[in-house]
Amino acid sequence: MKQLFTILILLLTCCTPDKQKNTSTETAEDTRILQLTLKEANRLVRLPLECMQTEYPNKLSQTLNDSTDIQAPQKLHPAFYGCFDWHSSVHGHWMLVSLLKQFPDMANAEEARQKLRGNISEENIRGEIAYFDKEPSYERTYGWAWLLKLAEELHTWNDPLARELEGNLQPLTDVIIRGYLDFLPKLNYPIRVGEHTNTAFGLTFAYDYAKTVNHTELLELIEKRARDFYLSDADCPMTWEPGGFDFLSPCLEEADIMRRILPKEEFRGWLQKFLPQLGKSSFRLEQGKVSDREDGKLVHLDGVNFSRAWCLYGIAKDFPEYGHLRKMANDHVLHSLPNIVDNNYEGTHWLGSFAVYALQTAH
Repeated sequence: MKQLFTILILLLTCCTPDKQKNTSTETAEDTRILQLTLKEANRLVRLPLECMQTEYPNKLSQTLNDSTDIQAPQKLHPAFYGCFDWHSSVHGHWMLVSLLKQFPDMANAEEARQKLRGNISEENIRGEIAYFDKEPSYERTYGWAWLLKLAEELHTWNDPLARELEGNLQPLTDVIIRGYLDFLPKLNYPIRVGEHTNTAFGLTFAYDYAKTVNHTELLELIEKRARDFYLSDADCPMTWEPGGFDFLSPCLEEADIMRRILPKEEFRGWLQKFLPQLGKSSFRLEQGKVSDREDGKLVHLDGVNFSRAWCLYGIAKDFPEYGHLRKMANDHVLHSLPNIVDNNYEGTHWLGSFAVYALQTAH
């Protein structure tokens, strides 16, 4: 990045949700709700703004069928060519929309709006669709999931710009939905890793989108496949986590999708079998430690701290007896948050969106 920023401290609202007051042994301070402030939003928003229209460095991850496929990133991906790779560009766009919704008067609001309008144009989206026409499995399912998260964020943003962008994006959104509908019935076994191809993560954001827009076919398919993949699982080996390059928790991401698709009582029973240790107030989960933030793979472990946090927040919010997990989630966020706004492009091109989403799920 061109400038150095240092995260100071988040405004911590020392209040415990009513539903947790008598169900956790932790203090109100331990289970405080982390709240993103305008000051921190003004710092974090600079991350996607500085990379979303920066073409290089770039990791295309493409299959070359012939010499005509060798083109500049912006030519191949006219909407989502910045921030090093396609999926990071997509969730950088999501981050701008999320921050604009929360802080419409933030310092760089007009610049953010202009860049969103410039990138998510009808013409640029046609170019993105042309690429998927040639390579339908591109970014399956991690990038697909973030594209639907962006579409969902636009759908729930009450702003004329959102209606324009949602309409422009819709043809690509439809391509991604069709990708899920075609692919999920063919997937015989879930992919249980801590990186991009994790099936549970790919299902979770797609489920959120389908529920928000009431896409019944996609909802029903995800619910069926999640049950097929995970309903009989038990005793997930949390002690194996994190892997050296993980930015997702295989165990917690699985719990995150099952929390969405199972009725509450059924999920309670499932979680007690799947991760029985989570129910103990004495349970501890050490944060992922990064040894070198200039290494693009090792810095993934800052991401695992944020993604663990959003899974733990979800359980704590929905199930009062798990209120003690909020402190664990807070500890994970506060461990990595000070490290993402700096000059290490390996992390800054994507970690801001993970932090914003974790904080968005905290309350």
